[in-house]
Amino acid sequence: MKSRLAVVPMALLLAFYLVLVGWRAVLFVQSGDPVGIVIGVALMILPVIGVWALVLELRFGRRSEQLVRRLEREGELPVEELPTRPSGRPLRDAADAEFPRFKAEVDAAPEDWRAWFRLGLAYDASGDRRRARGAIRTAIALERSVEAAAPPR
Repeated sequence: MKSRLAVVPMALLLAFYLVLVGWRAVLFVQSGDPVGIVIGVALMILPVIGVWALVLELRFGRRSEQLVRRLEREGELPVEELPTRPSGRPLRDAADAEFPRFKAEVDAAPEDWRAWFRLGLAYDASGDRRRARGAIRTAIALERSVEAAAPPR
């Protein structure tokens, strides 16, 4: 819940920043100076990329949160009984010891989005955020393909 509360002000600050950069870009282009026009055009690309990245991150967060809730309802969310640091993050050695179990689940059922999601949680507990996000993205894609193939209700 804390992370969701932090997303709103960060997204608003980023949006504010992008508006300011966009406005500055317009002013550069309106200057009529060739260098100013080039800088302005380059600055116009920045807000577009920023909005695109913000939308992707918000969609990723929303979809992964939906999958967590679904796994929780189904009783398939792994129970985290790992020793933790004072910050609340699991100790890496303990998380690494649990990791092979989740990797074996994915190896046994590579089309199971639930296994991929649990693997993503295991990567995150081990401190490998890049692989965690990749595994969760795979879980999201697999879950979407299962939902798309399911007969309408």
